[in-house]
Amino acid sequence: MTSMKLSNNIYFGAEGKESLIDLEIPQDFNGHIIIFIHGFMGFKDWGAWYLVQKFFTDKGYGFCKFNTTHNGGTIKDGIDFPDPTSFSRNTYSREIADVNAVVKWIGQKVDIWSGHFIGHSKGGAVALISGQHIPVIRSISTWASIASIEERFPIGSALEEWKSNGFRTIKNGRTLQELPQNIELWEDFQENKSIYDLKKICEQCQKPLFIGHGKNDTSVSLDNGERLSGWSNTKLNIIENADHVFKSRHPWVEETLPNELKALCERTEKFISNTTT
Repeated sequence: MTSMKLSNNIYFGAEGKESLIDLEIPQDFNGHIIIFIHGFMGFKDWGAWYLVQKFFTDKGYGFCKFNTTHNGGTIKDGIDFPDPTSFSRNTYSREIADVNAVVKWIGQKVDIWSGHFIGHSKGGAVALISGQHIPVIRSISTWASIASIEERFPIGSALEEWKSNGFRTIKNGRTLQELPQNIELWEDFQENKSIYDLKKICEQCQKPLFIGHGKNDTSVSLDNGERLSGWSNTKLNIIENADHVFKSRHPWVEETLPNELKALCERTEKFISNTTT
């Protein structure tokens, strides 16, 4: 097929809500498309993700990155969280619906392809939950993924206060916004506890898994990667000296990937290439 590079296109995800999406198909397309799923308070244009895209397209892969529909961004501003109302309503169910919509959207642009999920942080959990059920997805890679959704929720009096108020606020360290988060997020987990059980998913998953984690991750500790690796009986790829974002940051003004993120890309690409033969 001919190459293409679509930036800030629109797809319709959970509940028909629109959001932004990018898709690049290189001239020497190998038939495999990486679908990148951002994490909590993430977005497709964060930091060095555009260089991650270049890394893979330079090797012949297609690459798709997108904003989830309820991440707090809008069509006009996909970066600075101008829509706290949508952010407050985000749930795993809505992000899973987004992922399925993205796969269908790609299928309308590309006739014959195989897909590979890469999910960062919370996006790793979404990749694990979603990827096992989508036939076109051949492999799942997690970068600094959480190992438990339940562990990310408050407990005790903090949980009771969240239930009582119906919402809580989470501070965005970059924009300094106090973003609301409805109790619907916790309720969605309770309703889908078995489906969202990452331990069970790892133990039963029939697709190749790659688990990557930074050794010095203070946001999602290395223990999370160790558990995912142990449950799935797969190698844990530890990136030395790497933090939660593998030494990248937002904005990223360098012309090349940080060494730690490049090493992660290299290991991930080697894993994916082994699944394509």
